Amino acid sequence: MNLVKVTSLEKVYNIGEVSFAALKGVSLELAEGDFVAVMGHSGSGKSTLLHLIGGLDRPTAGSVQVGEYLLNGMNETALAKFRRAHVGFVFQFFNLVENLTVQANVELPALLMRKKDRKAIRKRSGELLERLGIAAQTHKHPWELSGGEQQRVAIARALINNPTLLLADEPTGNLDSTSGQDVLGILCECHHQGQTILMVTHDPLAAVRAAQVLFLHDGQFAGNMPGEDAKAIAQRLTELK
Repeated sequence: MNLVKVTSLEKVYNIGEVSFAALKGVSLELAEGDFVAVMGHSGSGKSTLLHLIGGLDRPTAGSVQVGEYLLNGMNETALAKFRRAHVGFVFQFFNLVENLTVQANVELPALLMRKKDRKAIRKRSGELLERLGIAAQTHKHPWELSGGEQQRVAIARALINNPTLLLADEPTGNLDSTSGQDVLGILCECHHQGQTILMVTHDPLAAVRAAQVLFLHDGQFAGNMPGEDAKAIAQRLTELK
């Protein structure tokens, strides 16, 4: 069953008198339980696509549907509620709140949904921190953690509301190779437990963890391949330069 359906998606940015087409008629379907990576060089439209699917931005043309939600017809309030309830975001630069503890960062999206059962929220956050191997850091602040630990906190925060869709934007881009592989292992574990994941990356060693790799080039899809061979993925990226 399809969870995400993107149809003829276009995004044009206007900077003064100059227009730039970041996406040019992109279509995509993502089934429940998929783990798909989107690859492309800087400026290919990867992050733009992710932001449109997550309701962080609006398309110039085309449509985005996630489950029963057609994002095009939703106002800002409805989009904010949709994001909190159905989408988990993992970003390259973590985007944690520096003056909040690890626990408070993880619980924040659940509290923003005004869930009344604080005990259930605390139990859920504790389980996630334990599962991701950072329970010992519960009362620390982000600035006291390594980059890999901060990304684990960000993943826990993204999962706190049991999202329908997990969107990861260069999740290993700000990490050393060991921490990056640890984070990818966590995403694979989430996928094996049924989580639907769409990840954008420039790194073949990250993309190889996905079941399928799609290539974006100048705002359009330029083929796909199974996420099995990092060398083949890297070669395809080289061909797109």
